Amino acid sequence: MIDISRGDALGSSGASDLFQILRDGRSRTRTELANLTGLARSTIALRIDSLVKLGLVGPTADAPSTGGRPSSQVALATGMKIVLAVDIGASHIRLAVSDLTGKPLHETATELAVAEGPDAVLGWVVEAGDALIRQSGRSVADLLAIGVGLPGPVEYSSGRPINPPIMPGWDRFDVRGTLDAHFHVPVLVDNDVNISALGERETAWPDVDHLIFVKVATGIGSGVISGGILQRGAQGIAGDIGHVQVPRGVDVPCHCGNRGCLEALASGPALLSALRHLGLDIDSNQGVVDLVKHGNLEAIQAVRQAGRDLGQVLTACVSLINPSVIVIGGSMAQAGEQLIAGVREVVYTRSMPLATQHLQIVQSGAGPDAAVIGAGILAIHHALSPARVDAMVLDLMESAAPAK
Repeated sequence: MIDISRGDALGSSGASDLFQILRDGRSRTRTELANLTGLARSTIALRIDSLVKLGLVGPTADAPSTGGRPSSQVALATGMKIVLAVDIGASHIRLAVSDLTGKPLHETATELAVAEGPDAVLGWVVEAGDALIRQSGRSVADLLAIGVGLPGPVEYSSGRPINPPIMPGWDRFDVRGTLDAHFHVPVLVDNDVNISALGERETAWPDVDHLIFVKVATGIGSGVISGGILQRGAQGIAGDIGHVQVPRGVDVPCHCGNRGCLEALASGPALLSALRHLGLDIDSNQGVVDLVKHGNLEAIQAVRQAGRDLGQVLTACVSLINPSVIVIGGSMAQAGEQLIAGVREVVYTRSMPLATQHLQIVQSGAGPDAAVIGAGILAIHHALSPARVDAMVLDLMESAAPAK
């Protein structure tokens, strides 16, 4: 297995520092880079050469001439190298080949339940991933990393799901090792809500450093970005708000073994069960959403109350994290303003005025694309990190050195 921490203890090649400047996508001349870094142009040229050979940097249009020979410019080469983004949901898998800005180039998807087990699900990922890379006109040699989202708790340090409630057969399964054995690149594995938070921020809120993304679907969870950094906590379950107790549901059993959990009251299955108990003929989360959109009073009231329950938990999160934005996503967010209105009603009433005077509570802008975009961003953050770029440059230097 590829060690995704490799390079952390290596001496810097210097090229990675230069590359981090170029990651913003702006074209720069070698003279500009020398002025920015204080390095000699000859040193800049050597480091740029290494980054070009790795396919991370490439030439762009010449800078305007000031008299004499125009200066050549270089910038991040977004189209040469790729990452593979994998969004595994409760009943679906989405794959995307993305460029180094996180933009999906080619995508594919299938309906496959995660309960089918890791062999079936990851087998499809391997086969479909190979085909998608070929479809994009690339090869596995162009692949830098893979980002994977799973619908359950993940120990991020090992990439293994831990006691996932809707994923039979997955507990402590070596997802990273399975994919690495085939693709031979670093594999980053996280839960689906965390990667959705990354995707939502990248898509709709790139300048916001304090954001909570809440997914309301088969389950309820949140991804927390604070100070511009995704917060995973000590064991990787930061943001697991679905099993916080809500007083209104003190007697309602939850599949986790406790009673009164938010998820047992406000998730898609909880709303479905409540509405079926009222005699409404629906059999899916989408059925609940459709009833709301058609103005069914019972469905509207149930979804609004689910928003209030969610708002109770989020009020504590607002005091603890002080976000600028709370984004509501997941399949139940398609119910639109009815769910969000319930959240706003409680959060704006119960939170301190200073915490809410600029707080926005909004529906997801990325929608169902948030997770697959976020999986790509997860892979890119690792693949283009200083430590990883240093490791690639040092590998390049070692392979070019004459044999002794």
